[in-house]
Amino acid sequence: MKIAILETGRPPARLSGFPGYGRMSADLIGPAHACTSFDVQAGSWPDPSAFDAVLVTGSAAGVYDPLPWIASLIGFLRALPPDRKLIGLCFGHQIMAEAYGGRAEKSERGWGLGLHRYDIHAPAPFMDDPAPIAVPVSHQDQVTRLPAAARVIGGNAHCPNGVLAYADRAALSFQCHPEFAPDYARALVRDHRAALDDPGLADRALASLDAPHDSARVGGWIRRFLEMP
Repeated sequence: MKIAILETGRPPARLSGFPGYGRMSADLIGPAHACTSFDVQAGSWPDPSAFDAVLVTGSAAGVYDPLPWIASLIGFLRALPPDRKLIGLCFGHQIMAEAYGGRAEKSERGWGLGLHRYDIHAPAPFMDDPAPIAVPVSHQDQVTRLPAAARVIGGNAHCPNGVLAYADRAALSFQCHPEFAPDYARALVRDHRAALDDPGLADRALASLDAPHDSARVGGWIRRFLEMP
């Protein structure tokens, strides 16, 4: 399968030694599929007809930011054939909701950082089982209004709309970051520390990342979703 990764952001400059979000996402999908990254911030876009699936990465941007590439991305998503497999991670999750009639905005619940547990409300055929998942998160924005065709598969009290599937298109999205390795998630928490109003949040987030995580399991879900007829 040929997958176009729309790279909508990159690690902060202080963390430039880590792989980019396109590489992280390709590693999550695994070597069985051919992934090509496109820097959409720089105006690089794929020909959708040349790819079997599209993945939209995370970003430090908000879907509401007045940036030309965000408007272009919304247009790209709306024009994507509904049978084309589509995956969204964090910002990708939010921009998909925005493109298809929902809303994403800065949440009054504040920062989500560290390892968060999502309960699975609606088991799907691509899942191994409906047990909760624990996956790194790093976000202030959330999907606050669902698109009409979206249904909530999983989430928690901090992020109720944490995993979405769509009835009118072959689309699946996650607010969490299964592509983030724990060492990168820790470095990102430390990078955010100075901007946090709650000085204990970073410490709690760092401590949470010592627990086992389910990123590989979620990666398996994504692969099975992509491979489903």
